[in-house]
Amino acid sequence: MDPKRKKLDCMKSLESESSDSTLSSPFPDEVLERVLSLVKSNKDRSSVSLVCKDWYNAERWSRTHVFIGNCYSVSPEIVVRRFPKIRSLTIKGKPRFSDFNLVPKNWGAEIHPWLVIFASAYPFLEELRLKRMTVTDESLEFLAMNFPNFNSLSLFSCDGFSTEGLASIAQHCKNLTELDIQENGMEDLKGSWLSCFPDNFSSLKLLNFASLHSDVCFSDLEKLVGRCKSLKVLKVNSHVTLDQLKRLLDLAPQLTDLGTGSFWQESAIHQLPELESTFGKSKNLLTLSGLWDASSLFLKVLYHACCNLTFLNLSYAAVRGVELDKFLAHCPKLQRLWLLDSVGDVGLEAVGSHCPLLEELRVFPTEPYDQDFHGVTELGFIAVSRGCPKLHYVLYFCQRMTNAAVTTIVQNCPNFTHFRLCIMNPHQPDYITNEPMDEAFGAVVKTCTKLQRLSVSGLLTDRTFEYIGKYAKNLETLSVAFAGKSDWGMKCMLSGCPRLRKLEIRDCPFGNAALLSGLDKYESMRSLWMSACNVTMKACKLLAKEMPRLNVEVMKEEDEGDYLKRNESDDDCQADKVYVYRTVAGRRRDAPPFVLTL
Repeated sequence: MDPKRKKLDCMKSLESESSDSTLSSPFPDEVLERVLSLVKSNKDRSSVSLVCKDWYNAERWSRTHVFIGNCYSVSPEIVVRRFPKIRSLTIKGKPRFSDFNLVPKNWGAEIHPWLVIFASAYPFLEELRLKRMTVTDESLEFLAMNFPNFNSLSLFSCDGFSTEGLASIAQHCKNLTELDIQENGMEDLKGSWLSCFPDNFSSLKLLNFASLHSDVCFSDLEKLVGRCKSLKVLKVNSHVTLDQLKRLLDLAPQLTDLGTGSFWQESAIHQLPELESTFGKSKNLLTLSGLWDASSLFLKVLYHACCNLTFLNLSYAAVRGVELDKFLAHCPKLQRLWLLDSVGDVGLEAVGSHCPLLEELRVFPTEPYDQDFHGVTELGFIAVSRGCPKLHYVLYFCQRMTNAAVTTIVQNCPNFTHFRLCIMNPHQPDYITNEPMDEAFGAVVKTCTKLQRLSVSGLLTDRTFEYIGKYAKNLETLSVAFAGKSDWGMKCMLSGCPRLRKLEIRDCPFGNAALLSGLDKYESMRSLWMSACNVTMKACKLLAKEMPRLNVEVMKEEDEGDYLKRNESDDDCQADKVYVYRTVAGRRRDAPPFVLTL
């Protein structure tokens, strides 16, 4: 029997047991709840709840935080019945490919229905962390007005709201300690939202509005930072000038996490000594980001603040290799580094020379659509792997790669848990041998036995997926684009990879047989995404019929909803975008016309 189904059946049997069940614990309820409150891992707590009825109930009453990886996998009513004492909630909404505009607008994932239910069930809610959810100003105002103890809001890649909603949070959340706004699609309808914090407000520990595209009132920001003596994290947007940044740092020398504004102003050149002195006092900094338009002239002022840095994010600074070399010489404790490929292989050689403790590297493209701009190559990647033996997470964008290079890299760093290699030109072979990149990813899954996440790219045949199915025993998330030759490749992934939870596929030749080969797999996974593949409505209908615990959604673009409805009965009609996920809530009630749930 499928392990996930076994867990579900076990849970149902526990719920239906009578009060005189023999499956009981020798420990008093109070002791169990106290012990379980110390267990932080969601996986461990889920396992604990399956031991016996007493443990199930103890885990139920002691749980204060819930993580929901798909907002349609469960309903708010079910969450409320299952966990009555939740104070912190993390919810993810749209599929990850919405970051690449592959999910139509107005698809769903609205937070408001959840808030309405929680207002009566969880009036003591303190924290809400949302990713890829639709959040309106009305929702933010409702949140601010109905949860008097609310203190922490994080919105990551959300849409639908404006600074009017932020103003409501600022005005009404008297105990707010965290306001974290990252990479959101929001409107700026009122530039003075920071003025809505009360004059006596001083509880903020984290403020991040780096993704806001317009000016804020600096005098309001300065007053707020001056009042909040416990502020540890401050990330401002690119409109904050160097002079303004200096004034903020003078008010908050206790910061551990700083996101700067623009790092270039001709008028600020004469202020370099003062800036250097101010940064020299910021000895507590562990994380540094922002640095828009940074140049070597201004990077120098940061040197004395870098001695304790563990995370450096230069993904908005087109730093060159020589500049990076000088900078990293002052960062001996660096563990995480995000860069643009403008650093070139010279910059990555500097990473290998100066960052022996590095665990995570992300290299983003400066010119993603310019195939003549090579940025970084396999040589820089190899240099990092030689100098950074602790490296276990990599996201690497490049124009070209070789099988031999990837083999060398994973031999140097065999403990990769996340390996995301993005060769930007689809179907790009090994540029030296002109062979497919099969052996590269074969080496990754054979060597890196702890691998949990993998993104493959380049010219790939089904052999890559045979390797993945055979060797990637701990893989949980797999992303595939422009790859494969036949249905056999997808069958290999689904028949292997026993821990696979998320499978994301786009622009691949996999068809009906490939989709249906996962009938025994999908209930143990969180989700499957397929777009621009060879799947038809017939296969989607059959999958939905055979797997009633799954939601099988077929979608067109927003303006093609009528087309989808008209062709619902056409079994040979192409299913352009298919999203399959397990759920205990049944068919969702808010599906727009361009989403057909089978």
